[in-house]
Amino acid sequence: MNLNADIGEGAGEDEAILACVDSANVACGVHAGSATITIATAWRCRKLGVEVGAHPGYDDRAGFGRHERSLSADEIEALIAFQVAGLAAIAPIAYVKPHGALYHRCQRDAAAADALARVAKAHGVGLVGQPEFEIRAAAERAGIPAYREGFADRLMLPDGSLAPRSESGALLNPPRAAQQAVALAKSGRYDTICVHGDTKGAAQVAATVRQALRDAGIETTQLTR
Repeated sequence: MNLNADIGEGAGEDEAILACVDSANVACGVHAGSATITIATAWRCRKLGVEVGAHPGYDDRAGFGRHERSLSADEIEALIAFQVAGLAAIAPIAYVKPHGALYHRCQRDAAAADALARVAKAHGVGLVGQPEFEIRAAAERAGIPAYREGFADRLMLPDGSLAPRSESGALLNPPRAAQQAVALAKSGRYDTICVHGDTKGAAQVAATVRQALRDAGIETTQLTR
């Protein structure tokens, strides 16, 4: 099993989170953070031996990349290509996982997912996405790896999608996140489990999840190893 986190977004707890995870989805300075933060984060990951994944998002800093921008598939491909290439110039990347509204767009829109897959294939890497949705299907069509993702700190609906953040109980506290992570790991349906780095108390969530996986006898490793 792999434990990943979204970082490089200027949320303030990245250092503590990096001590707990195997892979880091490094923001590319568009939906949040900055070029300076992205570079420093990628370098820190390399120093710690944490695998680097590219985490591109919509150009929506005011909304933290969580608002749909209604771009065409060609526009999405260009936006993702711009961000992934920038990060790949700083550190070797192992996979691509889009952020926020872009992630959800690619999960439901085959054309957007195919655009995402073309960028990943150009870099010789795979994609991270939830099982049974379009990101995984696009990766299979493109002939690149598809890594199945679950979420420790978010309420997951029966189809595997995430409950909207606006819903009561959508954000899980550390004990509930740890319980869900262990259940996901034992289900056999997932390759990686995510902790959101911008959530309040994210470092505590990451540490609690990591310890719970260890206590359950579940070993974690880099996603592409």
